[in-house]
Amino acid sequence: MQLPRLTSAVRLALVSVFALILISFSWGQQPGSSEPQSSSAQPQQQPPVTPQPAPQAEKPAAPFRFTDYSKPKSHFPNLLAPYTARNVSPPSLSNTPRIEQLMQNGKLMLSLNDTIALALENNLDIAIARYNLPIADTDIMLANAGQSTRGVNTGVVQGTPGGGVGGIGGTSTTGSQGGGAGGTTAGAGGAGTGTSGLVTSALGAGAAIPSFDPMVTSTLQLDRNRTQSTSAFGGLPFVSQNTSTVNFGYQQGFHVGTNLAVSFNNSRTTTNQPFALLSPGLASGLRFSLTQPLLQGLGFASNTRFIRIAKNNREISDVAFRLQVITSVDQIENIYWDLTNAYENVKVQQGSLALAQKTLEDNKKQVQIGTLAPIEVVRAESVVATGQQTLIVAQTNLQLQQLLMKNALSRTLVDPVLAEAEVIPTSTMVVPANEPVGPIQDLINDALSHRAELAESRIDLTNRDITNRSARNALLPSLGLFAYYSGTGTGGAINPTLVLCPPPPGVSFCTEASKIPPTFRNSAGQPTNVSIGGTFGQVFDSTAPDKGIGLQLNIPLRNRAAQATQVRAELEYRQAQMRLQQLENQVRIEVRNAQFAVQQNRASVEAAQAAVALAQQSLDAEQKKYALGASTTTLVLQAQRDLTQAQSNLVSAKATYEKSRVELDRATGLTLLHNGIQLADAISGQVTQMPSVPYAAPRPEQPQQPAPAQPQKPQTN
Repeated sequence: MQLPRLTSAVRLALVSVFALILISFSWGQQPGSSEPQSSSAQPQQQPPVTPQPAPQAEKPAAPFRFTDYSKPKSHFPNLLAPYTARNVSPPSLSNTPRIEQLMQNGKLMLSLNDTIALALENNLDIAIARYNLPIADTDIMLANAGQSTRGVNTGVVQGTPGGGVGGIGGTSTTGSQGGGAGGTTAGAGGAGTGTSGLVTSALGAGAAIPSFDPMVTSTLQLDRNRTQSTSAFGGLPFVSQNTSTVNFGYQQGFHVGTNLAVSFNNSRTTTNQPFALLSPGLASGLRFSLTQPLLQGLGFASNTRFIRIAKNNREISDVAFRLQVITSVDQIENIYWDLTNAYENVKVQQGSLALAQKTLEDNKKQVQIGTLAPIEVVRAESVVATGQQTLIVAQTNLQLQQLLMKNALSRTLVDPVLAEAEVIPTSTMVVPANEPVGPIQDLINDALSHRAELAESRIDLTNRDITNRSARNALLPSLGLFAYYSGTGTGGAINPTLVLCPPPPGVSFCTEASKIPPTFRNSAGQPTNVSIGGTFGQVFDSTAPDKGIGLQLNIPLRNRAAQATQVRAELEYRQAQMRLQQLENQVRIEVRNAQFAVQQNRASVEAAQAAVALAQQSLDAEQKKYALGASTTTLVLQAQRDLTQAQSNLVSAKATYEKSRVELDRATGLTLLHNGIQLADAISGQVTQMPSVPYAAPRPEQPQQPAPAQPQKPQTN
């Protein structure tokens, strides 16, 4: 009986069914078959869509939404989903509607609370740092696949000028602009720069980790071979052989270090060789092999180290983003007080110039009637010119501060209305009657528990401890236990050209029927065909098994590479401990320095207030003496300049005082808490709860008052 040919479609169907059975083994290790929506810290995933063009500037900016990229795409319901790219929406470069809501008659009316809200929504430093959160999620997914992580950005983005950053506004107390990825400063656990370039850390060192993602391999092959016979037993001058191959493999690693490999190989061969027993011949084999490290690479600690490091790095990213928000809010508040200082200073200089101009006019009149020497007019003109120059400097400084503020609170300045708008601060500085100064130790304790830099350093220390343990394990020799089992099956049809004994006349070679394998003989001992089912049956019924167990040992005689890695990991761990202690000492000093600055600047405000009162009273007295003829124009002008300088010093002292309070909040790590800022609002870029700064109050509306009249000097006859 002739065995029917097995079609390609049937072979592929059988292989596909077997593949689905083996793939189901891997589901238990996957963190999830679906992509759950993320929390407020991780915006939501949308199904893959065709990329849309970037939004136009006139469209309102939407809240930031990111997928939870720590979860992979599932095979269900779309089997091809894991092999399709994920689309990340282009960033929205338009400003939020809040800016338009604050525009009044072409002016941007800003309270300090509105300023912080706009910064949370539009500030580009925060927007850039926001991408670090989903980037850290990708490391978790990468580690769950059994791969080493790529690391995360932990520095602070400081690309916004003003408030002490970028060389504008004095010396920064929060760091300088860095050169890391995304313009960030170096983080607590970041890599350093050596003489020959980037220095690589030992973080994550240890034994090799198997791939936790299952791997399915398959080979489909058709081969036609025709060779010249060079043997006396060839039977033919040319031997032809056609082979069809369908092979399938499955590999997967597990968290304890175990490696599983399954191979399922099948072939069908036809030949014109007369001495071949089968044509077509079927061959099938199934092999299971299992390897388990017993020393190096044994256990969860070594093989899941990157998963734990990636999750810790995700926490570092959360803390780093909180630090970014604190730093940006600190900078925005400083810019606001610089703007308020410039705005108040312009008013002071305008009042001073108006008074100088009034004095000049009065002097001109007195010169005309002969009661004053002409030199006094020249002196008054000099004072007016100086006042005009000072006013121009104050006005241009105000314009610069307005530009810095608009840049810090917007994603783009292409809107001509916003670009030309004046920024009017509607909040004023509040100096409490009694300074609330808490015990220094309480402030230090707050800083030690709330400062983001310390939290980052502590988590980084945990990662280095994980590395230490895995590096110690990597010192051990490699001892692996392996076991395998395979079964083979052979089938097909008896070759029609096969010569059975006794041979016909003229044929000298034949095959004894008793020497044919029993699987190809019937009950009568005659050759018979074996079907594909019979072939598969031989694979599983141990007709021709191959099984075994063994140990494989590799001992590096000097083991220098592992020793170097382990001691470096230990040194970096001790170095990180010292760095943490240094940060704690630095925080203690910063808190004390910030408290001293508040006390000093409070005293400066009180001194400036007393100086303004003295200057005002001196001017009033000098004007009265001038009216009685007991003073000169020079003394009056000098008193006016003293008052102007005292008023300008008071405005500057108040701004410095407010900045010192901002710095105290930063030093203690309580900026977000004291200002009523929700971190979730900063993550989404949409403020749902307005901030509330405790030391700012609405600016009182003060009617414009004309400059005081210059007293006339009595005429002398």
